[in-house]
Amino acid sequence: MKTIALAGTFDSKGKEYLYVKELIESLGFNTFTIHTGVFNPTFEPDVSNAEVAAAAEENIQEIAAKRDRANATAVLAKGMELLLPKLYEEGKFDGVLSFGGTGGSSIVTTGMRALPIGVPKVMVSTVASGNTEPYVGTSDIIMIPSVVDVAGLNVISTKIFTNAVFAIAGMLNFENKTIVKKKPLIAATMFGLTTPCINQAKDFLEAKGYEVLIFHATGVGGRTMENLIANGFIDGVLDITTTEWADELIGGVLKAGPHRLEAASKKQIPQVVSVGAIDMVNFGPFDSVPNKFKGRKFYKHNPTVTLMRTSVEENKQIGEVIAEKLSLANGYTALFLPLKGLSGLDVEGQPFYGLEEDRMLFDTLRENVDQSKVEMIEINTDINSEEFALAAAEKLIELIENKERENDNVTETRNIESF
Repeated sequence: MKTIALAGTFDSKGKEYLYVKELIESLGFNTFTIHTGVFNPTFEPDVSNAEVAAAAEENIQEIAAKRDRANATAVLAKGMELLLPKLYEEGKFDGVLSFGGTGGSSIVTTGMRALPIGVPKVMVSTVASGNTEPYVGTSDIIMIPSVVDVAGLNVISTKIFTNAVFAIAGMLNFENKTIVKKKPLIAATMFGLTTPCINQAKDFLEAKGYEVLIFHATGVGGRTMENLIANGFIDGVLDITTTEWADELIGGVLKAGPHRLEAASKKQIPQVVSVGAIDMVNFGPFDSVPNKFKGRKFYKHNPTVTLMRTSVEENKQIGEVIAEKLSLANGYTALFLPLKGLSGLDVEGQPFYGLEEDRMLFDTLRENVDQSKVEMIEINTDINSEEFALAAAEKLIELIENKERENDNVTETRNIESF
């Protein structure tokens, strides 16, 4: 019999959680209750708020005495982030369900994000119809709009709660029984202006028996890919489009955060990296571009997207950061430089064609990349050429096969030694 964790504020919404608990159990599931409120719960939970706070090395009585909502939310969210994956690893539950407002959603989704991808996670929330990125992040949380306030049992809320229970019950009851032969999984980064490169590389890799996941380099795309790599889902990385670093450093809207381009190196996952679309910084509509960039070279990609050409000095800065990130690698890494253009806009005759800017980027990488760890390969074409795409894909396959051979040799050596 499978178990659904029911996590939430049992002090302020006790009767609502009891209603959901009884519904879950009527369907033949066990429940595992986790109290994330500050004060005493309406019913005795399996995991108390004191235990949640203790996971964050805090005392729930002291938190309650302060009556500081922001502090309490932060502490309990941290506790859930540390405690929930531990409880899952201990086999306490198979999926997790919660409902709440902004505070309750923040607390429980912080814990949900720490669970492995694929574990059913359902959050009924008053903020589910707005910007859910702070709650979902790079995870697979399912957010369901509560429509009305989650405090109170009425004709609307009970229907929403029931749908949420049936949703997670279905996830746990029905499993895909189809046997699918697992293919080595490749993560690739793409932008509209590097699409031809990735499409050609993808076709080549799939013909060789690999499965390719494409992530758009839009900030959340890069973060999601890094998360999947860190969690062991990915066998090889074709990180052609590292444009998110331009936004991160210069102030664009598609930032992927300071840890972009780290996971593959830290996990020693074979990777081919390039400098796709580093010729541009992304903004929204033209009127939204900060005044400090007045006088720069812009390209209106469409009414809602404005691109700004990176400068010589900015390319130096970007090159230094990429070199720093690649220094984390310990082999299995190649850096490809497309000497005739970084994107579809950075080729002769196009608006962002910039020999001086690109030269600074390439020279900075040549000077700063540790070539004892990273193989640097220069291709005298633009990034979207077939020659570049196939060379990058072939190199990635070579790196993957080299690592597999080395792993096989290590295993064989250990077997001989143990014999």
